[in-house]
Amino acid sequence: MFEKEHLVKLANLKMPFGKYQGRAIIDLPEPYLLWFAKKGFPENELGLLLNLALEIKVNGQEGLIRPLKSTSN
Repeated sequence: MFEKEHLVKLANLKMPFGKYQGRAIIDLPEPYLLWFAKKGFPENELGLLLNLALEIKVNGQEGLIRPLKSTSN
């Protein structure tokens, strides 16, 4: 289950590794998130955020997250 603060983290937390290292989780491409879903999301908060990002993208709701981005990013 996600919490409200996960939405802010989704907008601002950077991917810590891989091809898209340094990119905000919400800005990860949908095909990359689908690949992760197929391989299995990590069993930690990052995995929860990646899964949430995928759900938001699949449902076309990214616009709800973008206003939560920090201006320092």
